[in-house]
Amino acid sequence: MRRRITTALCAIALAACSSTAEVKEGSPKGFWVAPSAVMEAQIRDEAERLPWTRGIERMEQIRWFASLGEPAYEILLELLADPRDDVAASALSALGATGDRRLVSHIRAVPFDKEQRGLDLRLERARTLLRLGDWGEVPELIAGLSDKRLLTRALCAQALQESTNESFGFDPKADETARQLAVDRWERWWLRFTGDPLKTRG
Repeated sequence: MRRRITTALCAIALAACSSTAEVKEGSPKGFWVAPSAVMEAQIRDEAERLPWTRGIERMEQIRWFASLGEPAYEILLELLADPRDDVAASALSALGATGDRRLVSHIRAVPFDKEQRGLDLRLERARTLLRLGDWGEVPELIAGLSDKRLLTRALCAQALQESTNESFGFDPKADETARQLAVDRWERWWLRFTGDPLKTRG
C-alpha cells in the first residue's frame, strides 16, 4: 500500500515538472513563466492604460506589475522601448521593484540611446539597474545628485545609499555648496572604487 502511494506521489510530481516545462517553453521567447491567457489579457490591458494614468493611479499600476513577477516581465520589457519616456520609466520602476537580478541582461539588451532619451528616464534606468545589482550606471546617479530638482536629488541619493551603504554626508535639501562637497566625495569614492574619473565622462 505504502509503495503504491509513493509511486502515485512520484507520478504526480513528474507530471507537475512536465507541466512547468511546457509553460516555460510556451512563454514568450521561451524564457519567463508565461501568464495564463486571462492574466495576459489583463496585463496587456493595464499596459495599454499606462500612458494615460498619473500620480497615485500610476504608482498603483507599477506596484501591481511588480507584484505579478515573471508573468509580467515580457510585457514590461516590451514597454522599455516605448518612445514615451514616462511609460518606459514606469516599466523600469516595476522591473526594479521585483528585485529579480536575472532581469539585468534583458534590460541591457533593449536598445537605449542616451542622446535620444530624457534625463529622468536615464536616471530611472540607472536606479533600476543598481537596485538589481548592476553598478555600471552609478555615474549617472552621482551626476543626478547635482540636479536642480529636490526630488531627483533625493531619489538618486536614496538609490546610491541603499546599494553602497554610503552617503558621504549628502543631503538633498542642503545648500548648493554643501551638496557639491558631498558630490565631490562621491566622485572620489567612485575613482577609488573603479579607477574611472567621472569628470572625463561625456
